[in-house]
Amino acid sequence: MKKILRKFTAVILSAVMALSLGACTAKTGGMQSENAAAPENDGGLKVITTIFASYDFVRQIAGDKVDLSMLLKPGTEAHSYEPTPQDIIAIQECDVFIYVGGENDAWIDDILDSIDTGGIRMVKLLDCVDTKYQEETVEGMDVNTGHEHTHEDEEHNHAHGEDEHDEWDEHVWTSPANAMSICMALTDVLCEEDPDNESDYRDSCESYVGQLGELDKYTRDIVENSARKTIIFGDRFPVRYFIEEYGLLYYAAFPGCSQENEASAATIAFLIDKVKEEGIPIVFKIELSSGSMAEAIAQDCGVKVETFYTGHNLSRDMFEAGETYLSLMYHNADVLKEALN
Repeated sequence: MKKILRKFTAVILSAVMALSLGACTAKTGGMQSENAAAPENDGGLKVITTIFASYDFVRQIAGDKVDLSMLLKPGTEAHSYEPTPQDIIAIQECDVFIYVGGENDAWIDDILDSIDTGGIRMVKLLDCVDTKYQEETVEGMDVNTGHEHTHEDEEHNHAHGEDEHDEWDEHVWTSPANAMSICMALTDVLCEEDPDNESDYRDSCESYVGQLGELDKYTRDIVENSARKTIIFGDRFPVRYFIEEYGLLYYAAFPGCSQENEASAATIAFLIDKVKEEGIPIVFKIELSSGSMAEAIAQDCGVKVETFYTGHNLSRDMFEAGETYLSLMYHNADVLKEALN
C-alpha cells in the first residue's frame, strides 16, 4: 500500500508544478475548508492538520486566532485518503502542519521531501506521547499481511536503535489521557510560533485539558464499575491506546490500519463465539465503516451494533452539527457502559 501511495504522490507532485498557487485557496465557515486549500491568511497562523482529532484540539486551544483547516474532507476515510495537488500546495503555504507520523502518513514524508519546508513548523502526534510498538494482533484476528507484535521484536528494535515512526501504533489520540498531553504539546508550539497570543492559548488549553480530565474520570469510573472487561469489534481496531489506558480486553476482526474489508469465516465465527460465551450485548464498528461484519456478527448473536468513534474523521453531517472530540468520546463512554454490563 505504501508503494502505491508513493507512486501516486510522485504523480501529484509533478502536477503541482503546473498549478497556479493563487487558484487554490477556499474558505468554508472560517474554520474548515473543503480540502486543505486553506483560507487566505489574515495575519494569524495558518495551521493545517491531517485528521479531525488534532483539528479539534487546535480549534479548542486557538479558536479564531489561527487560520485552521483539516486536510481530510469530512466523510473521507483516513486510511484510503489520497492527497490532491491543492493539498500539497496548502501544506507548502502553511505555518504549522500537524500530522500523525505513522505508516498511513508515509505519503507525507514524500511531499515534505519535495517542497521547501524551511518556513513550516511540522508537528507529529507520535512525538507528543509515549508510543506502543506495532499494531498488535490478538486471538482470532484476521491478519493476512503485516507484522505480528512480540516483545522480542520490541527489544530488538530498541537494542538496535530502530525508531522509524511507521514501526509504532499511530493511533495515539484515541486515549483521552494522551489527548491531554497532545494538547499541551500543541499549545507549546502555538505559543512559540505566535507569542503575542500565548496567554490566551495557555488559558484555553488549561480549560480544555480540565474538560479532558473530566472525560477521563467519567470513562474510568464506568470501566471500574462494570460487570465485564471485554469488548468486541467487528471491524478494524485502532483504539489500543484507549483500551490499555482503561485496562480493557478486546477481540477484533482486523488491526487498526488493515486494508482488508472482509474477515475470514474463521474470524467471524470466533467473534460470534466470544459474544455468545461472554454474553456481550454490543458489537462495535468504527466511524465511516460499512459495518457489514459487525452487523453479521450481531445478527447471529441477537445483539446491537454501536459505533465507537476513533477521531480519525467524521461524517459531513456530524461535522456541520458541531460534534467535537469530547462529544465523540462521551458517546464512546456511554455505549461502553452498555457493552460492559
